[in-house]
Amino acid sequence: MIHFVTEHGLPLLFAVVLAESFGVPLTGEAALVAFAILASQGHYAIGVVVTAAAAIIGDNLGYWVIGRWGGTALFNRWAWLRRYSQRALGRAEGVMERHGGKTVFIGRFVSVLRYTVAWLAGLTRMGPWRFLFWNAAGGIAWAASVGLVAYYGGQALADAIQRDGLYAAIGLAAVLVMVATAVHLGRRHLENRL
Repeated sequence: MIHFVTEHGLPLLFAVVLAESFGVPLTGEAALVAFAILASQGHYAIGVVVTAAAAIIGDNLGYWVIGRWGGTALFNRWAWLRRYSQRALGRAEGVMERHGGKTVFIGRFVSVLRYTVAWLAGLTRMGPWRFLFWNAAGGIAWAASVGLVAYYGGQALADAIQRDGLYAAIGLAAVLVMVATAVHLGRRHLENRL
């Protein structure tokens, strides 16, 4: 399995991140972390792994296909979805009008928003150039930060195991879990504020 991933994995990573950004609830961030750790082991160049092209393309597809062209028709198709959208879209329009750029940028770092913010921007008629700018900025920042943290964290973990043994690796893993927990709680706090 590792051989397949190391030989043919980059198209898989591209497809997973693109599909998640389009709106399919996949684990694009977990895939990016896994590939960055593989890069830290020498299987890929980190510059290739942290590319944000898939995120930017997927978000733009979601913005146009679901948000701009198909969103309203989709929401009007079923009564229960129409009722929900009437309540939710009113609030979303206000948020996007006041904080649209920030929402698109930060949405890249929040799990549920990562695959819905592009739709929301399209549904609320955020300008396409404004969306493209904030989406590209968020996609690049997300891919670089998540990819590089996983790359250097994976490299540090491998070095600790080799140099200091299993106990150092457990200690480093505990620190990484604490950092991940802090990031998760920070995201949850941010989601509650939006």
